Amino acid sequence: MNYINLNGKLLPATQATLNIDNSLLRFGYGLFETLLVKDGTLQHAQAHMQRLFNAMTVLQMQPTAHFTPNYILDNITKTVTKNKLQNLCRVRLQIYAGSGSIFDFNTQPNLIIECFEISESIIALNQNGLICGLATGLEKSPNALSNFKTNNAMIYALAAKQAKAQQWNDALISNTQNHIIESCIANIFWIKNNQVFTPPLSSGCIAGVMRQFIINQLQQMGTPVTEKNLTLADLKSAHEVFLCNSIRRIKWVAHIPEIGNYKNNMTKIINTQIFQNA
Repeated sequence: MNYINLNGKLLPATQATLNIDNSLLRFGYGLFETLLVKDGTLQHAQAHMQRLFNAMTVLQMQPTAHFTPNYILDNITKTVTKNKLQNLCRVRLQIYAGSGSIFDFNTQPNLIIECFEISESIIALNQNGLICGLATGLEKSPNALSNFKTNNAMIYALAAKQAKAQQWNDALISNTQNHIIESCIANIFWIKNNQVFTPPLSSGCIAGVMRQFIINQLQQMGTPVTEKNLTLADLKSAHEVFLCNSIRRIKWVAHIPEIGNYKNNMTKIINTQIFQNA
Protein backbone atom coordinates (compact mmCIF):
# COMPACT_ATOMS: atom_id res chain seq x y z
CA MET A 1 0.00 0.00 0.00
CA ASN A 2 1.50 3.30 -1.12
CA TYR A 3 -1.37 5.74 -0.59
CA ILE A 4 -3.91 6.33 2.18
CA ASN A 5 -7.13 8.29 1.88
CA LEU A 6 -7.58 10.74 4.74
CA ASN A 7 -10.86 12.65 4.57
CA GLY A 8 -10.93 12.47 0.77
CA LYS A 9 -7.27 13.35 0.23
CA LEU A 10 -4.90 10.74 -1.17
CA LEU A 11 -1.60 10.95 0.68
CA PRO A 12 1.59 8.88 0.62
CA ALA A 13 1.31 6.36 3.45
CA THR A 14 4.34 7.87 5.19
CA GLN A 15 2.70 11.31 5.30
CA ALA A 16 -0.79 10.47 6.60
CA THR A 17 -1.10 11.70 10.19
CA LEU A 18 -3.85 12.35 12.76
CA ASN A 19 -4.15 14.88 15.56
CA ILE A 20 -3.14 13.32 18.86
CA ASP A 21 -6.33 14.53 20.60
CA ASN A 22 -8.76 12.78 18.26
CA SER A 23 -11.59 10.71 19.76
CA LEU A 24 -10.37 7.52 18.09
CA LEU A 25 -7.14 7.60 20.05
CA ARG A 26 -8.58 8.96 23.28
CA PHE A 27 -11.84 7.02 23.56
CA GLY A 28 -11.76 4.34 20.86
CA TYR A 29 -14.76 6.22 19.45
CA GLY A 30 -15.08 5.00 15.92
CA LEU A 31 -16.15 2.29 13.50
CA PHE A 32 -14.53 0.21 10.82
CA GLU A 33 -15.49 -1.94 7.87
CA THR A 34 -13.40 -4.41 5.90
CA LEU A 35 -14.44 -4.85 2.28
CA LEU A 36 -13.28 -7.08 -0.55
CA VAL A 37 -12.46 -5.72 -3.99
CA LYS A 38 -12.39 -8.40 -6.69
CA ASP A 39 -12.03 -7.84 -10.44
CA GLY A 40 -12.65 -4.13 -9.99
CA THR A 41 -15.88 -4.62 -8.05
CA LEU A 42 -16.46 -3.72 -4.43
CA GLN A 43 -18.23 -6.76 -2.97
CA HIS A 44 -21.46 -6.27 -0.95
CA ALA A 45 -20.93 -2.51 -0.95
CA GLN A 46 -24.48 -1.49 -0.04
CA ALA A 47 -24.70 -3.96 2.84
CA HIS A 48 -21.47 -2.58 4.30
CA MET A 49 -22.72 0.98 3.95
CA GLN A 50 -26.05 0.16 5.56
CA ARG A 51 -24.33 -1.37 8.60
CA LEU A 52 -21.89 1.52 8.80
CA PHE A 53 -24.52 4.26 8.69
CA ASN A 54 -26.75 2.36 11.14
CA ALA A 55 -23.80 2.24 13.52
CA MET A 56 -23.06 5.94 13.00
CA THR A 57 -26.63 6.69 14.09
CA VAL A 58 -26.20 4.61 17.25
CA LEU A 59 -22.91 6.42 17.98
CA GLN A 60 -24.72 9.74 17.45
CA MET A 61 -22.31 10.88 14.79
CA GLN A 62 -23.47 13.82 12.70
CA PRO A 63 -22.30 13.54 9.09
CA THR A 64 -22.32 16.59 6.86
CA ALA A 65 -24.54 16.63 3.75
CA HIS A 66 -21.72 15.40 1.49
CA PHE A 67 -20.76 12.51 3.79
CA THR A 68 -22.94 9.89 2.12
CA PRO A 69 -22.52 6.21 1.20
CA ASN A 70 -21.72 7.25 -2.38
CA TYR A 71 -19.06 9.67 -1.15
CA ILE A 72 -17.39 6.87 0.80
CA LEU A 73 -17.66 4.33 -2.02
CA ASP A 74 -16.24 6.81 -4.53
CA ASN A 75 -13.28 7.43 -2.24
CA ILE A 76 -12.71 3.69 -1.82
CA THR A 77 -12.59 3.33 -5.60
CA LYS A 78 -10.15 6.23 -5.91
CA THR A 79 -7.89 4.77 -3.21
CA VAL A 80 -7.87 1.28 -4.71
CA THR A 81 -7.17 2.67 -8.18
CA LYS A 82 -4.36 4.91 -6.92
CA ASN A 83 -2.74 1.87 -5.30
CA LYS A 84 -3.32 -0.23 -8.46
CA LEU A 85 -5.08 -2.97 -6.51
CA GLN A 86 -8.30 -3.28 -8.51
CA ASN A 87 -7.73 -6.98 -9.20
CA LEU A 88 -7.95 -8.22 -5.62
CA CYS A 89 -7.49 -6.43 -2.33
CA ARG A 90 -8.78 -5.88 1.18
CA VAL A 91 -10.06 -2.41 2.04
CA ARG A 92 -10.07 -1.18 5.62
CA LEU A 93 -12.37 1.78 6.16
CA GLN A 94 -12.37 3.66 9.47
CA ILE A 95 -14.76 6.32 10.68
CA TYR A 96 -13.98 8.35 13.78
CA ALA A 97 -15.26 11.46 15.52
CA GLY A 98 -13.28 14.65 16.08
CA SER A 99 -11.41 16.21 18.97
CA GLY A 100 -12.56 17.41 22.39
CA SER A 101 -13.31 16.17 25.89
CA ILE A 102 -15.41 13.10 26.55
CA PHE A 103 -18.46 15.32 27.17
CA ASP A 104 -18.20 17.61 24.15
CA PHE A 105 -16.01 16.18 21.38
CA ASN A 106 -16.85 16.94 17.76
CA THR A 107 -19.19 14.23 16.44
CA GLN A 108 -18.65 14.97 12.75
CA PRO A 109 -17.22 11.79 11.19
CA ASN A 110 -13.74 11.59 9.70
CA LEU A 111 -12.61 9.06 7.13
CA ILE A 112 -9.54 6.83 6.71
CA ILE A 113 -9.26 4.34 3.84
CA GLU A 114 -6.46 1.83 3.44
CA CYS A 115 -6.15 -1.07 0.98
CA PHE A 116 -3.94 -4.14 1.02
CA GLU A 117 -3.09 -6.70 -1.62
CA ILE A 118 -4.24 -10.26 -0.88
CA SER A 119 -3.81 -13.59 -2.65
CA GLU A 120 -6.51 -15.75 -4.25
CA SER A 121 -5.97 -18.36 -1.52
CA ILE A 122 -7.41 -15.95 1.04
CA ILE A 123 -10.87 -16.04 -0.55
CA ALA A 124 -10.84 -19.76 -1.43
CA LEU A 125 -12.09 -22.56 0.81
CA ASN A 126 -9.17 -23.80 2.90
CA GLN A 127 -7.82 -27.29 2.13
CA ASN A 128 -6.56 -27.83 5.66
CA GLY A 129 -9.17 -27.22 8.33
CA LEU A 130 -8.62 -24.55 10.94
CA ILE A 131 -7.73 -25.31 14.53
CA CYS A 132 -9.70 -23.04 16.86
CA GLY A 133 -9.65 -22.78 20.63
CA LEU A 134 -11.90 -21.16 23.19
CA ALA A 135 -10.80 -17.75 24.45
CA THR A 136 -10.94 -17.42 28.23
CA GLY A 137 -11.63 -14.46 30.49
CA LEU A 138 -12.90 -12.25 27.64
CA GLU A 139 -16.68 -12.63 27.69
CA LYS A 140 -18.51 -10.14 25.48
CA SER A 141 -21.60 -8.42 26.84
CA PRO A 142 -24.53 -8.03 24.41
CA ASN A 143 -25.46 -4.34 24.18
CA ALA A 144 -26.39 -1.61 21.71
CA LEU A 145 -22.91 -1.70 20.15
CA SER A 146 -22.33 -5.46 20.03
CA ASN A 147 -23.45 -6.00 16.44
CA PHE A 148 -21.22 -3.26 14.99
CA LYS A 149 -17.52 -3.17 14.19
CA THR A 150 -16.33 -0.55 16.64
CA ASN A 151 -12.72 0.48 17.10
CA ASN A 152 -12.93 -0.67 20.69
CA ALA A 153 -11.73 -4.16 19.74
CA MET A 154 -9.76 -5.09 22.85
CA ILE A 155 -11.59 -8.39 23.39
CA TYR A 156 -10.74 -9.52 19.87
CA ALA A 157 -7.11 -8.39 20.10
CA LEU A 158 -6.54 -10.24 23.37
CA ALA A 159 -8.34 -13.34 22.10
CA ALA A 160 -6.07 -13.29 19.05
CA LYS A 161 -3.04 -13.20 21.36
CA GLN A 162 -4.40 -16.28 23.14
CA ALA A 163 -4.78 -17.99 19.77
CA LYS A 164 -1.21 -17.18 18.79
CA ALA A 165 0.15 -18.38 22.13
CA GLN A 166 -1.71 -21.69 21.78
CA GLN A 167 -0.86 -22.04 18.06
CA TRP A 168 -4.51 -21.95 17.06
CA ASN A 169 -5.65 -20.39 13.79
CA ASP A 170 -8.39 -18.46 15.58
CA ALA A 171 -10.09 -18.16 18.96
CA LEU A 172 -13.81 -18.50 19.67
CA ILE A 173 -15.40 -15.84 21.86
CA SER A 174 -18.25 -16.34 24.31
CA ASN A 175 -20.78 -13.89 25.71
CA THR A 176 -21.63 -13.30 29.36
CA GLN A 177 -24.23 -16.11 29.19
CA ASN A 178 -21.49 -18.60 28.21
CA HIS A 179 -22.77 -18.94 24.66
CA ILE A 180 -20.17 -19.03 21.89
CA ILE A 181 -20.95 -16.17 19.51
CA GLU A 182 -18.08 -15.64 17.01
CA SER A 183 -14.31 -15.75 16.56
CA CYS A 184 -11.68 -13.01 16.62
CA ILE A 185 -12.34 -12.16 12.99
CA ALA A 186 -15.41 -14.07 11.85
CA ASN A 187 -18.96 -15.22 12.42
CA ILE A 188 -19.58 -18.89 13.14
CA PHE A 189 -21.94 -21.51 11.68
CA TRP A 190 -22.35 -25.16 12.59
CA ILE A 191 -24.00 -28.11 10.89
CA LYS A 192 -25.70 -31.12 12.45
CA ASN A 193 -27.71 -33.71 10.52
CA ASN A 194 -27.55 -31.47 7.42
CA GLN A 195 -29.16 -28.60 9.33
CA VAL A 196 -27.34 -25.27 9.43
CA PHE A 197 -27.22 -23.08 12.54
CA THR A 198 -25.69 -19.74 13.55
CA PRO A 199 -25.94 -17.62 16.73
CA PRO A 200 -28.61 -14.88 16.72
CA LEU A 201 -27.63 -11.21 16.71
CA SER A 202 -29.16 -10.95 20.19
CA SER A 203 -26.28 -13.09 21.47
CA GLY A 204 -23.93 -10.15 20.86
CA CYS A 205 -22.14 -11.31 17.72
CA ILE A 206 -21.15 -8.94 14.93
CA ALA A 207 -23.91 -8.46 12.35
CA GLY A 208 -21.62 -9.79 9.66
CA VAL A 209 -22.26 -8.85 6.05
CA MET A 210 -21.05 -12.27 4.90
CA ARG A 211 -23.08 -13.95 7.65
CA GLN A 212 -26.29 -12.40 6.32
CA PHE A 213 -25.31 -13.07 2.70
CA ILE A 214 -24.82 -16.78 3.46
CA ILE A 215 -28.13 -16.95 5.33
CA ASN A 216 -29.93 -15.32 2.39
CA GLN A 217 -28.25 -17.52 -0.21
CA LEU A 218 -28.96 -20.74 1.67
CA GLN A 219 -32.59 -19.79 2.15
CA GLN A 220 -32.94 -19.14 -1.59
CA MET A 221 -31.46 -22.59 -2.26
CA GLY A 222 -33.95 -24.24 0.08
CA THR A 223 -31.59 -24.73 3.01
CA PRO A 224 -32.93 -22.67 5.92
CA VAL A 225 -30.57 -21.44 8.63
CA THR A 226 -31.72 -21.66 12.23
CA GLU A 227 -30.53 -18.91 14.58
CA LYS A 228 -29.79 -20.54 17.91
CA ASN A 229 -27.53 -19.89 20.89
CA LEU A 230 -24.38 -21.97 20.53
CA THR A 231 -23.42 -24.00 23.60
CA LEU A 232 -20.45 -26.28 24.26
CA ALA A 233 -22.84 -29.21 23.98
CA ASP A 234 -23.82 -28.01 20.50
CA LEU A 235 -20.17 -27.80 19.46
CA LYS A 236 -19.48 -31.28 20.80
CA SER A 237 -22.36 -32.79 18.83
CA ALA A 238 -21.84 -30.77 15.62
CA HIS A 239 -20.72 -32.56 12.47
CA GLU A 240 -19.23 -29.49 10.79
CA VAL A 241 -18.21 -25.98 11.82
CA PHE A 242 -17.23 -23.08 9.59
CA LEU A 243 -16.31 -19.42 10.02
CA CYS A 244 -17.03 -16.59 7.61
CA ASN A 245 -16.24 -12.95 6.95
CA SER A 246 -16.26 -10.61 3.98
CA ILE A 247 -12.60 -11.11 3.10
CA ARG A 248 -11.97 -14.79 3.81
CA ARG A 249 -15.48 -15.90 2.89
CA ILE A 250 -15.95 -19.46 4.23
CA LYS A 251 -13.27 -21.27 6.21
CA TRP A 252 -13.97 -24.70 7.69
CA VAL A 253 -12.86 -25.76 11.16
CA ALA A 254 -11.27 -29.19 11.57
CA HIS A 255 -10.55 -29.28 15.29
CA ILE A 256 -11.37 -27.56 18.57
CA PRO A 257 -9.16 -28.92 21.37
CA GLU A 258 -11.07 -30.92 23.98
CA ILE A 259 -14.30 -30.28 22.06
CA GLY A 260 -14.31 -32.12 18.76
CA ASN A 261 -13.12 -32.91 15.26
CA TYR A 262 -15.15 -31.87 12.23
CA LYS A 263 -15.60 -32.78 8.58
CA ASN A 264 -16.41 -30.43 5.73
CA ASN A 265 -18.70 -32.39 3.40
CA MET A 266 -21.68 -30.03 3.45
CA THR A 267 -19.47 -26.97 3.93
CA LYS A 268 -17.73 -27.69 0.61
CA ILE A 269 -21.11 -27.96 -1.14
CA ILE A 270 -22.31 -24.70 0.42
CA ASN A 271 -19.10 -22.91 -0.57
CA THR A 272 -19.32 -24.12 -4.16
CA GLN A 273 -23.00 -23.25 -4.52
CA ILE A 274 -22.58 -19.73 -3.16
CA PHE A 275 -19.23 -18.70 -4.68
CA GLN A 276 -18.88 -20.74 -7.87
CA ASN A 277 -19.41 -17.64 -10.02
CA ALA A 278 -18.15 -15.01 -7.58
